[in-house]
Amino acid sequence: MKKRIDVLAQRESYHNLSTFSNVQELNQTIRVYRDVIKTSIKRADVQSKLIALLEILKRHSCKQLGVSYMCKNTIANKLEVSYKTVQRLMKRLEELGMICQVPMKRKTDMLQTSNAVLIMPIEDVTGKNTPKESKKCPAIKTTTSSLKQNINNKRNTVPVSQNKVVKSFSKANFIAHWVPERFAELTSCYYNESQTIQELWKVVKQCNRVINYTTYERAFTPQQELNIGIRAFKEFVMKVKDNTKMQNKFGYFNGVVNNLMDKLYFDQDFLESF
Repeated sequence: MKKRIDVLAQRESYHNLSTFSNVQELNQTIRVYRDVIKTSIKRADVQSKLIALLEILKRHSCKQLGVSYMCKNTIANKLEVSYKTVQRLMKRLEELGMICQVPMKRKTDMLQTSNAVLIMPIEDVTGKNTPKESKKCPAIKTTTSSLKQNINNKRNTVPVSQNKVVKSFSKANFIAHWVPERFAELTSCYYNESQTIQELWKVVKQCNRVINYTTYERAFTPQQELNIGIRAFKEFVMKVKDNTKMQNKFGYFNGVVNNLMDKLYFDQDFLESF
């Protein structure tokens, strides 16, 4: 017997289903899931399809973080596979605890529409497989007082200079080496935090989608990717100056980069200029 569907397909519902507070958490979760898929799935073709599906769900879950409501037929066209294959891939991701599908119904006629697909946070997955701590922990009892004294002395004798180094590390704000220098120089004019600059570049990297999962070839070369990132950030800055409403700056920047890449992918002059 079919279960009753109580959730309406509307913006408020998708917002309430959101599973992440920011884009950084979503990106980190997807990176972890990619590694899990590579280690737990043996077949290379299944690996590539599952990762491709995750990437599509991530790219279309930035408005309501972690919630995608794209229909399976559209996903099938993007992956160039059948509808049944998408169903099987979705089921596999559900079994791995990476996604959850929520049945939705239209507000107009109250009939079922595309499921909302939730990308589950990492802690919800890892928590299922975390082994319970054993109450009995075998240990060798040491009764020699001199040995205990030596251990305590070693723990407490931390050089003063080492403490100073640790404090200075905590104040460090260097930009990671994998962020291109030109992009870092431009963004640092507007943002002081290295983490913010790194997340902005991660958005550019993730939008440059893989077009061949066998060779991991991407739509744009590194030089083209850098040029797009700089152009997208300049456009993003202009939007900020115009006081454009943004619920999440990384999500908005993701949309700017996506639109620019979709436009330039078919621009032969741009592709040949690099």
